Amino acid sequence: MTVSIHPSSVVDSAAKLGAGVVIGPFCVVGPDVELGDNVRLTSHVVVEGRTRIGEGTVVYPFASLGHPPQDLKFKGEASELIIGRHNRIRENVTMNPGTEGGGMVTKVGDHGLFMVGSHVAHDCIVGDHVILANNATLGGHVTVGDYAILGGLSAVHQFVRIGPHAMIGGMSGVENDVIPYGLVMGERAKLAGLNLVGLERRGFTKDDVRGLRAAYKMLFASAGDTFASRLEEVSREYEGQTLVAQILDFIRGKSSRPLLQPRMENGA
Repeated sequence: MTVSIHPSSVVDSAAKLGAGVVIGPFCVVGPDVELGDNVRLTSHVVVEGRTRIGEGTVVYPFASLGHPPQDLKFKGEASELIIGRHNRIRENVTMNPGTEGGGMVTKVGDHGLFMVGSHVAHDCIVGDHVILANNATLGGHVTVGDYAILGGLSAVHQFVRIGPHAMIGGMSGVENDVIPYGLVMGERAKLAGLNLVGLERRGFTKDDVRGLRAAYKMLFASAGDTFASRLEEVSREYEGQTLVAQILDFIRGKSSRPLLQPRMENGA
């Protein structure tokens, strides 16, 4: 399969282009860029820096991928942006490479949808099948698990972890870690339960959901005991249940951010 480059585009001769790459009008591709097989830059796309884009990914007009991170500590180090396979990167999306303070790489998984104006900052690690709706924003060093969905105009604070299958409601400001399967809502976001609609759509069984709901209630809706004691109680009660174990492992994982909690009944 041949490579197709529109004559109005500027593609450095050192760039690595896979079979079947299509570069539409008015694109710019830098010397350290690598485009996998069947990548398509529709038009007006700029890809710079040490950026790799996996096969089958489509990038829409005015996306900017691989330019230096928006971090005043960045001094031009040879960091990378690695984008996986079969992603759809829509208009005006921005993604930045890593920094020395964050492992030198920003990594985006496979089969993601990054809608208009969404942003993936330096040193983020984004899983597979993730959706960032219009103008959703990830601060630096954010981790997003597989199948997570971030609603439009949501914003995630730097160093926050978003667990797999979590759902972040539109216009939410997320300052703390979100458990796997969690549902988050609010201007200053609070945990609002489990992403039950997402669980159903992805084929989780009723027994899976029933176990998750019971464990969630024990962890976050029980009164009197400390959170640590409730955590141990859930560990004993649901030993061997894989989905609950994912939540417990996430809670116990290393993080610089607190765990997002439900809003108190009195509105505190």
